[in-house]
Amino acid sequence: MNESSGTLGPQVALCHLSLLWPLQLARLANEGVDERHWEILETLPGQPWRRIDDEFTADPSLFQERHYREFVSFLPYVRRFLYGEGRSSRQHSSDDAGESPIHVFRRRDIDRVRLTLAPDASPVELEVVHLDLYFFHDLDLVVLNLEVRGRNLPLDTVHDILFRFGRAYPSGWAEDGGGLHNVFRSEWLDRAGQVLAVSDTANRKKYLEYVCAHRSPAISEHWAWLLLPLVQAHSDQEGLLRFQLIEYHRMPLMTYLAVDDPRRLSREDWIRTGMGSVLHPDEPLPWREPFVAEFESRYCQDRYWQDSDSGPNTRFICTGNALTVVGDANSPFFLDTEKGVLSQFRHQYFLIFLIAHLQRAALLVFSENLVDTVNDLDIRDDVSVRRFKRRIRAGFEAFLRFTHRYWLHELSERAHLQAVWQLSSQHLKNDALYEEVRDEIREMSTYLDSDSQRRQSNTVVRLTVITILGLIATVTTGYFGMNIIPFGEGSIAERVAHGALATAVFVTLILFAVARSKRLSDFLEALADERVPVRKKLAALVRVFLPAGRR
Repeated sequence: MNESSGTLGPQVALCHLSLLWPLQLARLANEGVDERHWEILETLPGQPWRRIDDEFTADPSLFQERHYREFVSFLPYVRRFLYGEGRSSRQHSSDDAGESPIHVFRRRDIDRVRLTLAPDASPVELEVVHLDLYFFHDLDLVVLNLEVRGRNLPLDTVHDILFRFGRAYPSGWAEDGGGLHNVFRSEWLDRAGQVLAVSDTANRKKYLEYVCAHRSPAISEHWAWLLLPLVQAHSDQEGLLRFQLIEYHRMPLMTYLAVDDPRRLSREDWIRTGMGSVLHPDEPLPWREPFVAEFESRYCQDRYWQDSDSGPNTRFICTGNALTVVGDANSPFFLDTEKGVLSQFRHQYFLIFLIAHLQRAALLVFSENLVDTVNDLDIRDDVSVRRFKRRIRAGFEAFLRFTHRYWLHELSERAHLQAVWQLSSQHLKNDALYEEVRDEIREMSTYLDSDSQRRQSNTVVRLTVITILGLIATVTTGYFGMNIIPFGEGSIAERVAHGALATAVFVTLILFAVARSKRLSDFLEALADERVPVRKKLAALVRVFLPAGRR
């Protein structure tokens, strides 16, 4: 019931939900194998994911207007990122150098998801529209995209779905034993209505034991089944493709709601709809919180909200982790799947939301890899040091490619698309995160440069010591101007023996000088310092010939 009106609450004629779940991919075990994650996925037998081609088919009659509208909405350099380089009819068909860096896989065996929101609630079934995996060149991450839709749902039920659906694991357990804030029971169904997988958030023991053993949270059974053959990196399951969570267990969410006369929605309805993923539907609104008090100015984009009979009455709400579009169910344009808002929501706005979260996820992966690289460093182990340098240089190169390929600030010349993009990026704090990661990489690069300079300086010191010793020998022999010992007057065998002996002696002396170059350098510094007494200078000379450890 709607308390303000005393009648049935608002109804949602059409609801589209798109979950985007970024996951970090573990590096492949065989580093020498020049294969990528999506190439391995494609070759695994018996797995349900199939690569899908983009809309740019060889037959122009199959290219739809909604795809064209999506394409022309973005700036040229964004199109190159999303769709690949432009092509000429003269180019060879096998030339794939300009292909898009995005690789999409889809599974079609799941038809519906059945949600039992609470133990005493009636199940709600949502149709699965798309279920995709997005892989990206040069980035060790994958994005799961699950798009579902439902019809004729109460707005209160939608709020409950927004809050509970799309949680990877429970944050705790309620008194009834169910996962706290989770859907009580989630089931994947095939076209015949057979259950394919069921959530297990009530299995408290499983989650406690997993965290205790692996220092990482386990994900719910139905999500784990959905991602197969990808398996959690810390689990005991066998699998070439392994992943780990990047952020909090709450998945980013896009929501499209068609309601009868959205102008009748109360301010509380708007807030609960836009902030549905973080506001518990059974708890009162925290009216004094800034995100509630300043809701319209912070999160609403009202370019198409006229609040009039003539319309349009479409409101966009963006909190960073959620993008919500609410409009009139009686508006043909709002429901149009080819030219209208629904088409734009599933194409243009989806790509904007995807890119924003791709950027954030990639930056977090870079940061995580830097931390892992530093933790793996042992300056006493030369192998560890060399591995550290290789990983830092590889990370620097990957970040450079990320900056030039994926780091975008302007996506479209269309004001509203750009405004929604800026809202998403702003609330996700992508710019600040980029600066932080870039500074971390610069610090690592500076360390490598300083370490290289230190090693070069040590080499110069050693060469200087050897040069000084050689200078002494050169001046001495030059003074005599002759050979003191006539080695050249003997037989060939004697001369060869003398040459070999002399070479061995000189090599030994040079190697000794290199081994003791640090001590010799200390002696030369002491010798050049007029303030050092003769006794200490002689002590520095004696230390040159002492065995290691007796300095």
